[in-house]
Amino acid sequence: MTGRPDDEHLLQEAERIAVAVGRMFPGLCEVVLHDLRRPDHAIRVIENNLSGRRVGDSATELGLRRIADPDYPGVIQNYGNRFPDGRPAKSTSIGIKNAEGRYVAALCLNLDVSTLSPLALTLANLVATDVAHQGETALETLRDRTGRELRSAIDSFAADRSSTPRGLPRDQKRELVRQLHREGFFETRSSAQLIADQLGVSRATVYNYTK
Repeated sequence: MTGRPDDEHLLQEAERIAVAVGRMFPGLCEVVLHDLRRPDHAIRVIENNLSGRRVGDSATELGLRRIADPDYPGVIQNYGNRFPDGRPAKSTSIGIKNAEGRYVAALCLNLDVSTLSPLALTLANLVATDVAHQGETALETLRDRTGRELRSAIDSFAADRSSTPRGLPRDQKRELVRQLHREGFFETRSSAQLIADQLGVSRATVYNYTK
């Protein structure tokens, strides 16, 4: 045990919440409790393990920010994320402070939206990410941020059309590629291949769509 006895009590209460929430959404929502008193071994509980992390793993960059800054936002809600295997996620991170105003824990929820039907993905309230916190996604490391943002843009485009990326008709795939090109997603060398894989077309076809 580290820190004040009251801090440990907070962690024990948060642990009960993490387990209960996780068991309410089996296989769908990963729930992780981080003990920010021990950043090198922060993960204390992980329910519905979808990211491949383990109890005892270190804190994320977002957690380290909270440790360093007591004024860091207590809740970062509904931001786009990505699991290591590429599945899209919708995440919320809740900081927990002790009586002294210091962050001692964080409860994080990562919803696997890939299991939802294309029709469900069109419901804005279910999959929307908060514009106010888009900058915060740079702090999360479930996967490389550039690839994460690109896949999120592709998934959102398809969801708005009640489709999957591979199910889009050719004209919509062309429209999507041109949009991605305008928004600067072709700045890295691997982007064209990633787009091709997501859309189920060749790399050459992706470049042809930009014309």
